[in-house]
Amino acid sequence: MERKEFLRSLGAGAAFALMFPCAQGCSKDGELETFPVSNGVDFTIDLDSAEAAPLANNGGYISVKSSQSLSYFDIVVARNLQGELIAASKICSHQGTEEIRFISEDGGVFHCSTHQSRFAQDGTSLNLNTTSTPLKIFSTELNGTTLRVFE
Repeated sequence: MERKEFLRSLGAGAAFALMFPCAQGCSKDGELETFPVSNGVDFTIDLDSAEAAPLANNGGYISVKSSQSLSYFDIVVARNLQGELIAASKICSHQGTEEIRFISEDGGVFHCSTHQSRFAQDGTSLNLNTTSTPLKIFSTELNGTTLRVFE
């Protein structure tokens, strides 16, 4: 079977499924989609909620996002390997992509999958992929089972 015949036999649905991830990750200019760093952050998380379940374990993290016009934020909240609750911007200071995650390597670091940028828990850069701009870190305060994340 020739390639053209094979692709035709897949049909439109399969072609869409194969092309969708590429279309989502690419812009028409070939540039990365960038996002603003959160400002004026002040919200709470109920640690007993189902959404917060990953925070019950050391190394677990969640993403919290609000796109309300007065309160936009995109934050990673994690329980580090020592059991402390920490929070950082999900927006990488390297190029503004929305790819920061918490990983358990090297004692627990914030990692951006776009260009493999790595940040310490205090936001300082751990590799040459990042600029001199640190990752934005937010304050946390635990009151019972309610975690407050704020600036």
